[in-house]
Amino acid sequence: MGSATTQALAASTATLAQAKDVTLDTAGELFTVARLVGESGQLSGALADPAAPEGLREKLVASVFAGTSSTTRQVVSIAVAQRWSDAEGLVAGIEELAIRAAAIAEPKSDIEGELFSFLRIIAANAELELALGGRLGDDDAKGALVEKLLGGKASAATLLIVSSLVRQPRGRRVRQLLNRAMKIVSAQGGRIVATVHTASPLSAAQRTRLGDALAGRYDGQVSINEVIDPTVVGGLRVQVADDVIDGSISARLADLRQKLAG
Repeated sequence: MGSATTQALAASTATLAQAKDVTLDTAGELFTVARLVGESGQLSGALADPAAPEGLREKLVASVFAGTSSTTRQVVSIAVAQRWSDAEGLVAGIEELAIRAAAIAEPKSDIEGELFSFLRIIAANAELELALGGRLGDDDAKGALVEKLLGGKASAATLLIVSSLVRQPRGRRVRQLLNRAMKIVSAQGGRIVATVHTASPLSAAQRTRLGDALAGRYDGQVSINEVIDPTVVGGLRVQVADDVIDGSISARLADLRQKLAG
């Protein structure tokens, strides 16, 4: 992500955080804006053009997206007023704002956990992953399949996020889409995501102790995603972003074998 896009996203995120009446409809409209901008090279180029006269991009938003809510137009207007590294950065930025809006709209829903659970289902089912991520499939059919799978089993926010993302993958794999969405939702809630691999389920007390330890190490609230992995023999393997903490017996044995071989 370029520095210009980083700054533009920060300004746009701050605007969303201060906006009133952010609902799931707002999130849905932002996903639609991201799709329409992404599908039109002419529109994305015009909205991301830093050389455009002052106010022109905001007027274009007011004209093209007149049918959206005032909250959506306000957020998108601020977004296009920023300087983005490129048009793709703008599209990705609006998509991120849509995911954040869904999280704001349903703060009590376990969106991260639901996204993670669906990610594990995808990882274990190659046919499903192909059906949702194949380039030849119809995007609306993919969205309908997600709604069928998650309807009544996940929150409305999670359903909106997943169905919207599979409808507009922009060349990305399904797992990549879900992982990114999880990180954005966690960031919106001020949390850090930790993926914990363990041979057997953690007890409530163990989750609490681990969460407290990780919170102290990473200086922030930690959201734990648990993966049951029979290859982890004793102990845990914890991953936070690119940081891996491997305290499993299998890891120590592998390290010992490597030292003996060396």
